[in-house]
Amino acid sequence: MSYTIRDAQTEDMSQVLKLIKELASFEKEENAVEVSVQDLINDGFGTQKLFHCFVAESDNAIVGMALVYPRYSTWKGPIIHLEDLIVTEDMRGSGLGTALLNEVVKYGNSLGVRRINWEVIDWNEPAIEFYESKGAKVMRDWDVVQLDEEGIKNYLENME
Repeated sequence: MSYTIRDAQTEDMSQVLKLIKELASFEKEENAVEVSVQDLINDGFGTQKLFHCFVAESDNAIVGMALVYPRYSTWKGPIIHLEDLIVTEDMRGSGLGTALLNEVVKYGNSLGVRRINWEVIDWNEPAIEFYESKGAKVMRDWDVVQLDEEGIKNYLENME
């Protein structure tokens, strides 16, 4: 099956959101997605662009995506974070994941970043093996730390 990798457009965001929800379901977090199509449009294509998105298109359907945004490392300088790389289930094994990752790496290189970061859930062994096969270092000795919206509010209420 053939596909094309390109920069996402605003009209792709409904299909991108569908992929995001597919990933959330795969990760057993189907109710965790709060972002809307309008949020994606505002945040990715507004006056202050918060992310860059690549999509993979096949037969006029979005079958994969990779979403990145800039970060800064106090050790390395400018880096980008790969928030999600998603390939529809029926396209896995087609080379599409590699094609999307290739675009992310080329994009990061064009920006002059010194590192590309991302997370992978610890039980997704096929994804871990894929990333390691591409030369990525999976750092199993680090834990992800988050404050969600409620945690932020609680933190602020209990500050001293």
